[in-house]
Amino acid sequence: MQDTPKGSRLHIAIFGRRNAGKSSLINALTSQDIALVSSVPGTTTDPVYKAMEILPIGPVMIIDTAGIDDVGDLGALRVERTMQVLNKTDLAVLVIEPEDGVTSFEEELITEIRKRNIPIAGVINKSDIAVASPDKIESWSAALDLPLLTISARTGQGIEELKRLIIKMAPDNWEGPQLIGDLISPGDTVVLVVPIDLAAPKGRLILPQVQTIRDILDNDAAALVVKERELKEALEDLKQPPRLVVTDSQEFMKVGADTPPDVMLTSFSILQARHKGDLETLVAGAKAIEHLQPGDKVLIAEGCTHHRQADDIGKVKIPRWLRQAVGGELDFEWASGGSFPADLGKFKLIVHCGACMLNRREMLYRLALAREAGVPIVNYGLMIAQVHGILYRALAPFPLAQMILEE
Repeated sequence: MQDTPKGSRLHIAIFGRRNAGKSSLINALTSQDIALVSSVPGTTTDPVYKAMEILPIGPVMIIDTAGIDDVGDLGALRVERTMQVLNKTDLAVLVIEPEDGVTSFEEELITEIRKRNIPIAGVINKSDIAVASPDKIESWSAALDLPLLTISARTGQGIEELKRLIIKMAPDNWEGPQLIGDLISPGDTVVLVVPIDLAAPKGRLILPQVQTIRDILDNDAAALVVKERELKEALEDLKQPPRLVVTDSQEFMKVGADTPPDVMLTSFSILQARHKGDLETLVAGAKAIEHLQPGDKVLIAEGCTHHRQADDIGKVKIPRWLRQAVGGELDFEWASGGSFPADLGKFKLIVHCGACMLNRREMLYRLALAREAGVPIVNYGLMIAQVHGILYRALAPFPLAQMILEE
């Protein structure tokens, strides 16, 4: 459970006013004292993440947030960070304090949550010290158009019922399409091309590679892992052609040359594009590279922060390939980790990483922001395949995406 990547967990965010008992609820849900609890309002200043498991959902990420009613200049920044958590929230839990009940803060938050189509569970906390009357609960429920569960995070009353409610309300499609399992059948062989270079973590494979191997095994197929120099010989040694060859995007040209035309070829990044986002939107972004002009402003966004190596893909290789594609200089900006610019209108193109460290909802939110701003967005793998003239072939497993390139 602890080894499940953050981006592969259902994200459950706890919202409410200061001192409503959000941190106490986190501790009750996790059965651990992991969130700092105090009677002083405003104890939680930044979102706090806690990995846990709720069966039968599996691994989840619980997010504790600052109060939505925080005050002052610093408080406004805390509220802004709290609202940013909505970008990655799969399910929201609203905690109501029984003495003040429902206020404009809760009403405005509920409105914003519903705009994003996020499922909501509502609870009235602190039943051990203040019990709201049935009439009040009914009026609050009507004001929010939300059923409300009475709980006590301190004594544990209603916590198991809340867990059952969370299980019931968890969206079925939060994980998105399978990574590769729906493209293969039991008994198939999939060849994975995994370069070992300076960017490869010592003693480990990168996360998309590991996830792809696991999905292949979960679907009763065989994974053959080779380096790019070993691919041609490995294909010749197989008695039957593989169902699919999946490569690191940076080796597209060599792998494309060594893979027979009748064998489907794609990349880890393209698989991630479908799994974590919307493949058709990102393919349209790849096609938009054809219209890029020298001097245009381009955003390169990565969902994680990492130590940059010589010839780093985001800082060096992608800018170089795009300059070559347009035949001139471009104006690049970079964003990494949880930061993503609010003003996207100044960019002509957004190039995003594979999003292996983001959850699906946050990546879909970023895609939505790009669409609203009218800015094409593409991910690393699709961009690399496009500028090297191999994208149509790399989309062979996805005929609908190929049609976008043909339009």
